[in-house]
Amino acid sequence: MVKGRSSTGSGRPRSRRGQGERLRAEVLDAVNRLLDDWGSDERLTMRAVAKEVGVAAPSIYLHFADKAELVWAALTDKYEQLAQQMRAADQQAAAAGARERLRAQVAAYCRFAHENAGHYRLMYEVRQPTADPARIGHHPSRLVSRGLRRALARCADEGYPLALPLHQAAHTLWTGLHGLVSVQHSLAINTPMTTITDLADGLVDVLVSTERTAGPGYPQSTEVDRLIAETVLDHD
Repeated sequence: MVKGRSSTGSGRPRSRRGQGERLRAEVLDAVNRLLDDWGSDERLTMRAVAKEVGVAAPSIYLHFADKAELVWAALTDKYEQLAQQMRAADQQAAAAGARERLRAQVAAYCRFAHENAGHYRLMYEVRQPTADPARIGHHPSRLVSRGLRRALARCADEGYPLALPLHQAAHTLWTGLHGLVSVQHSLAINTPMTTITDLADGLVDVLVSTERTAGPGYPQSTEVDRLIAETVLDHD
């Protein structure tokens, strides 16, 4: 474990004016270390983070209201990195149409998980704090699910029917991709990237028709779809 400043026993001097952002960065680094070491949020408290950094717990509350906000902030940059890579892949495939744009995003998701296994573990394989359902839509993972949802909507708009209502289809694709890459991680399977993307393409084929129709291809909403939609925040 990388020791925090508190391991010296001397504590951390009071931050000077203008050093608030530096303290915030140190706190977020500490959260990442502790989550990585402990494998879940069970032992993570404001006091534990403060001890790791070498400050008093009230100093943490100046920047973060509670543990959920603290953990989400610590992981935001990783979700942003994944979302950016998915957007870049989408843009590169723009001329090929909606279906290829979706496939490009899916491949980018798999590549990120493969090339950044440590980040991916913190994002999706380490238990995070429970939050009130009304706040779930603000979780930074929304940046990723939003990209998949919009890509699926483009497919439907261009006449490629979806097998499930939009929100349910996006959730199913996202969890399917996670299952695919997490099996590779947990079982230490050395699968070629081309095989992983071929498997991911299979998920796309199940959810999005390969045959184009004359009009939009949105199935009728279901109760499951509506429940998922209630947690979705489609703007920042």
